[in-house]
Amino acid sequence: MREAHAVERAVGMEYYVSDAPGVGGHLRERPEDFRVTEVEAVDPEPLDSDPGGYANVLARVTLRQWDTNDFAAELSDRLGISRERVSWAGTKDKHAVTTQLFTVEKVDPEELRAVEIRDAEVELLGRTGRPVLFGDLAGNAFEIVVRDAESPEDAPATTDDLRAFARGDENGDDRSAASTETADRATVGVPNYFGQQRFGSKRPVTHEVGLEIVRGNWKGAVLAYVGSPAEREPESTREARRYVDRELRSDSDTSSGDEPPDGTEDWEGALERLPRRLGFERSMCHRLVERSDDGSELDDEDYRAALEAVPSNLQRLFVNAAQSDAFNRILSERLDRGLPFHEPVAGDVVCFSDADAPEGFALPDTDRTQRVTEDRLRTVRRHCERGRAFVTAPLLGTETELADGEPGEIEREVLADLDLSPADFNLPGEFESTGTRRAVLLRTDLTVERGVDNDIGDVDGVDGNPTHADSDGDTLTFEFALPKGSYATVVLREYLKCDPDDL
Repeated sequence: MREAHAVERAVGMEYYVSDAPGVGGHLRERPEDFRVTEVEAVDPEPLDSDPGGYANVLARVTLRQWDTNDFAAELSDRLGISRERVSWAGTKDKHAVTTQLFTVEKVDPEELRAVEIRDAEVELLGRTGRPVLFGDLAGNAFEIVVRDAESPEDAPATTDDLRAFARGDENGDDRSAASTETADRATVGVPNYFGQQRFGSKRPVTHEVGLEIVRGNWKGAVLAYVGSPAEREPESTREARRYVDRELRSDSDTSSGDEPPDGTEDWEGALERLPRRLGFERSMCHRLVERSDDGSELDDEDYRAALEAVPSNLQRLFVNAAQSDAFNRILSERLDRGLPFHEPVAGDVVCFSDADAPEGFALPDTDRTQRVTEDRLRTVRRHCERGRAFVTAPLLGTETELADGEPGEIEREVLADLDLSPADFNLPGEFESTGTRRAVLLRTDLTVERGVDNDIGDVDGVDGNPTHADSDGDTLTFEFALPKGSYATVVLREYLKCDPDDL
């Protein structure tokens, strides 16, 4: 194993499991370099079905360089309806070409068909009795181009390493019965880490915010989000965050001398300094300024209210990121101890495959779990070999039960290091989490095709100038599919072995 990039280690991703050198290169130089198509899990009724019983029109939408939330807002505006009547199965990256499912409630199909939105193609599929909700998909299929690869000839060696990891075969000789390999396609595996974007690619702090929330340190959570400058941010942003760290931390040893004379915390000063593009940070500061108007000292309720000033999905993300950080650290410790990922050891908790997943697509069902005992070990290992069961680790919450044996020892040690326990997640509002478990191995059938980038790239629609010069550099095109909740960048990081900012 190789040590991971420092930014990745900060969020629990300690290793690359491939020892091969990285190919280098860059992702997302143009939207067409990152294509994502949902593996659908919705079976609609015909469009002419009774709208009384099937009030939602289902559409397959292909978007180029659209944020999912922004597109939903634009679509509702064009239709003259509430944004709440537009739903989708999965949020996708803006810098991509994405194909995904949306439903629109109580709309005339012909009106929806007639809507014209730039860089968006809408295909009507039918009607559903309820809107599609987040998670109503089996997974995502990817076609991803890596440009300016420095050593593309090293890609096959990485594939060999990941093929061996998928099977738990150090020599790379075993041929699993579950494999669907062909001459140009390999079954590869990687640790099912949460990718860097879960924590913030340029400023990975969401897990730090979540950890403070779970520990009941509401002020610390606000400070972690509004303060904590990162080197990759613009100087104006760093300076505003430095002011927060310097003037608003009660344990600060230094002061610029410009704090308010009455001793109240100067959140108004922070608000004045924060750039307007930092809307969520400014919302928190606004709330604190409002609650300190009478000059009284702010308390935990005030800081919690500040965190609740941001959208509910971001509130949940803070806690989810803390869970994800712990999960990543558990996986890294499992790697460190040499425990297998492709099959259980005694004490592990496995989940079984989803019987309703699309044919040929292995999807873990974390609602169906079983603790692995010595007398069941051989049987469960057979299920894992055939893709019917998956070793899991916890996403900690109030209802989480930890594993036994050495896997349980790892889980307890990591959680103790983070000062976390299941009861800590009994929190108010959107911050509460019951927890679940997640497969530790991410396995997929993957192809890699080498080529040459000999075109001029995209054309700017304003002045007609090319946005990319003719580079004649090497490209690698990856194709694979992953279950929902898993990250394409976790596969690609093994090949590129680069700064996560390039992913």
